Amino acid sequence: MPLAQANLVVFKYIKHIEMTGVLMRIFSFSLVSWMGPASPFMFVWTFNTIDAVMLSWCALLKKDTAYTTLNIFWVMVGIVGILRAGGWLH
Repeated sequence: MPLAQANLVVFKYIKHIEMTGVLMRIFSFSLVSWMGPASPFMFVWTFNTIDAVMLSWCALLKKDTAYTTLNIFWVMVGIVGILRAGGWLH
């Protein structure tokens, strides 16, 4: 699917995608809060990075600079978290 078509689909369902992303973020941080060091960190970081990509895409389409910046930052943090959880970065 070309990017323009994908953007139309995301824009059509933007409120649903945003709410899903927010609920994903709440779930991933709640999991870490409840489980502490026993958390499945690779899952949490991957899940959190996916929601950050979803929310970044929505913010970009809405031309919301603050939330675009915040969520792209979370994508970068998520990539570092995935690398650390996987043992590829110390």
